[in-house]
Amino acid sequence: MPLLPSDWGEIFAIQTPVAELMVRSVVLYLGILVLMRILPRRSGGEVARMDLIFMLLIAQGAAGAFGDYTSVTEGMVVILTLVSLDYLLNMLSFRFPAIERLVSAPPVEVVRDGVGNRSNLKREFITEEELASYLRQNGITDISQVKLAVVEGKGKVSIITRDARD
Repeated sequence: MPLLPSDWGEIFAIQTPVAELMVRSVVLYLGILVLMRILPRRSGGEVARMDLIFMLLIAQGAAGAFGDYTSVTEGMVVILTLVSLDYLLNMLSFRFPAIERLVSAPPVEVVRDGVGNRSNLKREFITEEELASYLRQNGITDISQVKLAVVEGKGKVSIITRDARD
């Protein structure tokens, strides 16, 4: 078993067409983004969906460069494509609200004035026990203390309590 490769050029030689690598990267990124947009917000945890997809695909691209592809250059093409696409989508979503609405989920109200919104809780797959857990984690023992609770686009539940004067 040789310690060093016999042809260092093979490590960097591109076997797969660059356009194919780029198209595969874009299709995977956008496909996963669409799938993540369909899932309930809590499925992504505390990480923005675009960031989660970006991290997963970068890891996969890097893993490919370590062995699945025939060259390190192919892995770098995939990673560069993903980084460029992520940057472009972040820039466009910052400048154009319509794109932001496409890639980021809006907040969903789950409690207003001490009353849970059952249809939104159901849509987000949050049980009453889970809602009570979120409230307890914020020092709230009774839902009547909540003025507003929303599931943010990243999946975190934000809670605003009633003022003593309310």
